[in-house]
Amino acid sequence: MSKIILITGASTGFGRDTAITLNDAKHTVFASMRDPLGKNSQRASELTAKGVHVLELDVTDQQSITLAVDAIKKKAGGVDVLINNAGVASAGITEAFSTEQMAALFDVNVFGLHRVTRSVLPLMRTQGDGLVINIGSILGRVTFPFFGMYGASKYAVEALTDSLRYEVSQFGVDVVLVQPSAYPTQMYDSVIQPMDTDCMESYGSIGDIPGAMFEHFMSVFESVDAPNPHDVAQAIVNLMDTPKGERDIRTVVGNSFGADTINDAVVPVQGTVIKTLGLDHLDTVKTA
Repeated sequence: MSKIILITGASTGFGRDTAITLNDAKHTVFASMRDPLGKNSQRASELTAKGVHVLELDVTDQQSITLAVDAIKKKAGGVDVLINNAGVASAGITEAFSTEQMAALFDVNVFGLHRVTRSVLPLMRTQGDGLVINIGSILGRVTFPFFGMYGASKYAVEALTDSLRYEVSQFGVDVVLVQPSAYPTQMYDSVIQPMDTDCMESYGSIGDIPGAMFEHFMSVFESVDAPNPHDVAQAIVNLMDTPKGERDIRTVVGNSFGADTINDAVVPVQGTVIKTLGLDHLDTVKTA
């Protein structure tokens, strides 16, 4: 059955591939991005030529989000699936990042996700049906040194996803999480790096580790055995194809580094928490 889908951060990477994949599957896809008439004009034109609807949407700007959602309502009537994919990455010594840099990253990865979700949820609650897919990361479960700021934002997405899942379950809305591992996408071309160079130099040889890690990842991404970013689009397709009430809450994609083990361990703990609160009826999404 064809769905109306909104994807954020669809100019490149997971978002773009998912938009094309779902459009090819005959869904109505609204691929959103910043500046589709400017710096992303070629990417936007290529998507439009394939039949994808391109929208301007900046997840850090509420007015931009409102205009985009209003445009979808006018053209399609509502939103069946929201894929919160927009995100930025960071890598480096945590102490060397400024508070302003951390705020900017959270503005996209956490606050932006919340802005878009709260703009779409009223439509889903009214129609008594919907699916929200948040793109998190294995770094929301396990921690790599020097990726702490990015990981912190994805840990926040974990908590938001669980809380939203309980809160909207009785409206027939499902909220799930995809946790990709490291994949070769354009996100790494614009990774945020620390601004405090004096601080980095004071770490001596420890300060060289982030660069070495980054070079290692890049070499893996360029190898014949590089992970295929299309894995994420396929995971999203699988979630959409799974009946409501039967979807996995979390889906690890790629090398888990143990994130799947943590996922499995948390399930009974979280279930006990909800039962203790007397809210276990919220743990099952309403299907009819």
